[in-house]
Parts: sequence; C-alpha cells; structure tokens
Amino acid sequence: MSASKPYAGAKLRETRTRLGLTQKVFAQRLGISLPYLNQMENNHRPVSSSVILSLVKEFDFDVKELALGEGERMVADLREALADPVFRDAVPPQADLRLVASNAPLVARAFLMLHRAHAQANERLASLDAALGQDGLRHGASPWDEVRDFFHYCDNYIDAVDRAAERFTGTGTADQAVEKACRKLGIQILDAEDEGDIRRYDQKTRTLRLSPLPRESTRRFQALHQIALEAHDDLIEATLDLARFQTETARKIAKVGLANYFAGAALMPYRAFLAAARDTRCDLDRLARRFGASLEQVAHRLSTLQRPGAKGVPFFFVRVDQAGTITKRHSAAPLQFARHGGACPLWNVHRAFETPGQFLRQLAETPDGIRYLCLAREISASGAAFRAPVRRYAIALGCEISHAGEVIYSDGLDLSDVENFEPIGISCRICERRNCHQRSVPPLESELAIDHNRRRTLPYEVAG
Repeated sequence: MSASKPYAGAKLRETRTRLGLTQKVFAQRLGISLPYLNQMENNHRPVSSSVILSLVKEFDFDVKELALGEGERMVADLREALADPVFRDAVPPQADLRLVASNAPLVARAFLMLHRAHAQANERLASLDAALGQDGLRHGASPWDEVRDFFHYCDNYIDAVDRAAERFTGTGTADQAVEKACRKLGIQILDAEDEGDIRRYDQKTRTLRLSPLPRESTRRFQALHQIALEAHDDLIEATLDLARFQTETARKIAKVGLANYFAGAALMPYRAFLAAARDTRCDLDRLARRFGASLEQVAHRLSTLQRPGAKGVPFFFVRVDQAGTITKRHSAAPLQFARHGGACPLWNVHRAFETPGQFLRQLAETPDGIRYLCLAREISASGAAFRAPVRRYAIALGCEISHAGEVIYSDGLDLSDVENFEPIGISCRICERRNCHQRSVPPLESELAIDHNRRRTLPYEVAG
C-alpha cells in the first residue's frame, strides 16, 4: 500500500453496510468519534493508520482493499472513455478521475453509460445500420456489456451465490452432490438425443439430457448449472433484483452467468479450492486433476478468489479468440482490458496459438509501470466428428509481480532484471507508448507529428 493515507469513504461504507452496523456502533468498535467516521465515509478526511489497524483487528479487514478495487477499475474505464477525441481539449488529470471514482461513483457510472450511448450512436450513423428503428438501437450499454460490467464491478465474486455453492457440495465431491441433488429434485440425467445440444432440460419430465461428446468436466459443469436453476432459483432471482438491470434481456443473460458461477463454485468449493491453490502454488494442471475441472474452469475460478478475509492471489483472467478479440475477461488485478477491439499484440496470449498444449510465460510491464507475471495457453475443443469444426481459443492468467512467489510458473524466472519485462498496453488507441513497433492505430489523445521527408517504423511520430 502506498505511504500516503488513502481516501476510502466508499469502501468504509460498503464494509459497514455488509456487517449490518450503524455508524454509531461502527465508530465505537473502531475507537473513534461518530463525526470522525462520518468525515472519513464522505471522503472529507483520509483513513488514518490507527483506523486501518482497528479494521484489521476488529473485522479481519484486507488492507489491500483500500488500494485496489472498483475505484481503480473505474478510473481505467474513465481514462478509456476520455480518450475519445470529443474530450481532446477537456481531459481532466488522473487525480481528478480518482477523486470522482472515490467520491461520486454513481456519477462516474452515469458518465460511462452516457459515453457508451454516444459511441453507439456514432457507430450507427457511420455505418448506416440497416437495423434502423429496431430494438437494438436503444440508448445505453448493450445487454451483454451491462452484464459484463455487473461482474466486473463485483470483482467477479458473488458472495451469496459462492457460499450457497460451497454448502451445496459440502465435504463430498461435486459428483456426489449432483447425485444427491438429482435424487432430491427427481431429475434423471440421460445422454442428449440431438447432437447439437450440450444441455437440454425438460421441466415436465424432469429429464436432463447432456451431450456425451464433451469432456466429463463439461458434463459435470452443465449438470451443476441446471441444478442451480432448479434448486437455487430464488437466490439467483434475488441477486438479479439487487443488480437492477435496465433490460429484461440483460437480466436473462445475467441469470445464465450466475448459474455458471454457481456451477464453478460448486465444482471448486471456495475454501477447499483456496487451500489447494496455496498448496500447489496455483498449478493449473494439478488443480484440474484434483477437482475434475478443465484448465479454463480452474483459471477462471482462480480469478474469483476475492472473498473478504480469505482472498487468494488477485489474478486477471481472459479468453481470446484467434482474431484477437477478448470474449471473456475478469480482473482482480490493476490490469484492465479494452472494451472494444483486440488486445495488445505484444501480449503472449496471441502467441499461444503457435504452441498448442503448452504454457507460455511472460514478464510484462504496462505503461503505468506495474509489472506482471503472465501465463497463456491455447485451448482446443474438438467437434468429435470428422467434419465438425474445432473451437480454438487461448486463455491468459496473470498477477502482479509482488504475488509471483505464490505462483509456481514464476520459478526459474529472473524477476529482478527490468530488461526481462516486455512492454505491453491495453489497446493501441489509448496506449501512451510513443515508439511501439506493433502500433496499429495512433493514440486518440495524442497529437501526431508527420514528416513527409522521413519514414521510420510508423508513418508518424506520437508527440510528447
């Protein structure tokens, strides 16, 4: 944590609300006056070191929550939005963005929604979309983006669903829990009759048909997904109510996401998985064998270990297709990802397609000076038939260098030599690097210098 005292009013209010305490009781347990607490919660005063110590002692508070979380992600989103040329002459400094994210997060979110609506309107006008007048033209974020932001700002950790999944599995295995739940619910599991169905459930006959073609881990995950919808629908619906999605479509997409979350958390129960992750130093292969899960499921689960008081390594996790488009992204680390377009071409996740079945390691540094250990691997999903298409994508998992010692993939790497860290960015249009040989487009917020009598790697120079 930085030496300066943090302003963390939103985090204090969130902690107090989660504990169900009034300001008066919360102040008493922290050993401070009610007016002092009120000033800190409204960001009129920073959180003092004595208060931080009281938080740790009284509530087992994770100090890292004061330096990382929703505020940092929101600042990154604000920076990306403000890179739009429309703001060229009115870009606020980083300190102001942090102040807005900390003091007025609802205003920041409203601004981001407005900017997305503006960007979508410009795209529609530019392309003369043939779907003019259809439902897809409503203002605001698309339902898919709205759901993605919901998980993004929850740190990809949904406490009530996670704990329910952990109770569901108990001390047994996921297969034992599935068998017990099916007996209780009267569900019969059979092989799918239609080759195109991965999962199909008939509520009248209570018959769950699963494709026999995927790996056993996929069949197990799909069974848990359906059980979540049948046995824990009230919990999922209550969580959706709290999310307050703008459209019914977004709510339906999020319900799929929450059922998937339950399935992953039941397959890899939080405390058992956290202990195993620490024991194996996050060895994906060993964790996959221990919990009967796929590498992608394990990597995704590692990125969700953000339970207050029992956190794992703060990983980022992404899935990328062969075109370089990010199709799934979650980040408990400071590293953020572009919402539009592909990821940085210097990132090792793109090279994973060249070495199928192997883990690639990379030491990387982003323009803000933060260094990471990055892991990437190509994943193939066979179509299980001669003419069936093979799905190919790559997954990436990473953490800050300060946590690299907790990860087995750091073994043998020289973390002390700055020359070993490759420069990567978020996306070209907001990357600050001036001399990147892989730049595809100029940065939106920088002036360009063009010399007709000189040509270097790029046909322009990015002005300082």
